[in-house]
Amino acid sequence: MNFASDNAYGALPEIWSALQAADHGAELAYGNDPITQGLTARFAELFEREVTVFPVLTGTAAANYAGPGVAISYVVAGLGCLCAGLCYAEFSALSPRTGSAYSYAYATMGELVAWIIGWDMVLEFLFSGVTVAVGWSGYFCGLLATWGIHVPDALAMSPLRFDHDHKLELTGAIFNLPAAALVAVETGLLYVGMRESSRFLYAIVALLLSIIALIVVASIPFINPVNWHPFIPKNVGTWGRFGWSGIMTAAAVVFFSYTGFESVSVATREARVPSRDIPIGVLGSFAICAILYVTVALVMTGLARYTTLGGAEPMISALANGGPGLAWIIPFVSIGIVFGLAASPIGSMYAQSRILFAMAEDGLLPGTFASVHRLFKTPHRATAVVGIVAVATAAILPLELLGELVSIGTLLAFVIVCASVLILRVRRPNIPRPFRVPGSPCVPAFGILICVYMMFSLPTDTWIRLAIWLLIGLVVYALYGHRNSRAGNG
Repeated sequence: MNFASDNAYGALPEIWSALQAADHGAELAYGNDPITQGLTARFAELFEREVTVFPVLTGTAAANYAGPGVAISYVVAGLGCLCAGLCYAEFSALSPRTGSAYSYAYATMGELVAWIIGWDMVLEFLFSGVTVAVGWSGYFCGLLATWGIHVPDALAMSPLRFDHDHKLELTGAIFNLPAAALVAVETGLLYVGMRESSRFLYAIVALLLSIIALIVVASIPFINPVNWHPFIPKNVGTWGRFGWSGIMTAAAVVFFSYTGFESVSVATREARVPSRDIPIGVLGSFAICAILYVTVALVMTGLARYTTLGGAEPMISALANGGPGLAWIIPFVSIGIVFGLAASPIGSMYAQSRILFAMAEDGLLPGTFASVHRLFKTPHRATAVVGIVAVATAAILPLELLGELVSIGTLLAFVIVCASVLILRVRRPNIPRPFRVPGSPCVPAFGILICVYMMFSLPTDTWIRLAIWLLIGLVVYALYGHRNSRAGNG
């Protein structure tokens, strides 16, 4: 597909007609969609908070990259994410079609670019949910230990980890059983349908927000400002290891904590009024999460030296360092975190199954991924495949590796979305836009620059893994997607 010509917009009529029919978004999204379940603005906002409300990599980022300055890292990441969020909001209001950045790229840049971003998002959403599951496993095993139940290390850890030189080594463990089991259970929830799953999510969101509020309020009297000095530790001579380069590396690592709004935008077809519901869900939830992340980062690094926060339970370690005055809160926090984080992987797995659904609808993947269950009205086969791969990944890969892969995949997707807004403003300036990015073209351009800068702040081996993944995707596209594309054969 030639994205430089008008044929790029006409080759796939349903995408472009969706962009042109923004005023009819409610009917298109709710009345005629086989997987419609009704995503209200309230659920969109809660959904995003639930997906990423607790930054599981804060301890690792503080201990290895930024020290107390990890709070600045969240601000930097938030700036890039805000620009991308505004671009997502404009596109999701225009195009009530499942697929998120994939659909946006298809409508503006053509099939090949859309395939690359769709394949990238498969990586992003898969590892995003798995990252939280692996982080949850550490808290879960710690909670069981307080009750006298000890999960053997061989079944509670990844068989791989990074050494001090950022190279993978064996740990001696077999696989991470708790993380794999959690993903398996949530696959079942998604299989039976989002409406059933959402009842569970509402309760978890309320619990997790309550726990965070309790942590912040109870911890303030015990914060030791000495732990914040130096706020930005001196660089140790290696790029990304503290100093301002460490701030940027940490920003890139924790960036995936903001990706929940992207999961909302892939659910555009399940919103009753996409032009209203999705922008509200994206921007409102983003603001709340940004405040929560910075606050939690300051509390953690204020309670304990950042060098002690690299373990499996950084929040519990920080609270324990607060002394007897905070001992009473630890059991409540442990239970709250375990139940709260348990719900998070479901959002990313949900989003990935919908990406596969959208790509299969376009003929780029086998049609089985677009199959909808007669009873549950969900893309059940796509959900099952996502679940199987996610279970295997959660069992094997370590938290740090997962977080870096999620971040670089997310950043690439955000760059594409920001660029898509700029292209569409030039190519189709007269489309009615229910929501417009303020300050365009400056805001999308700044989003591109800051996201690209964060990408280059990640380790070289993360880039190599991304390149290998994208190369595999191009082979799949050449052998199947290009030959079976509905656009190419229409």
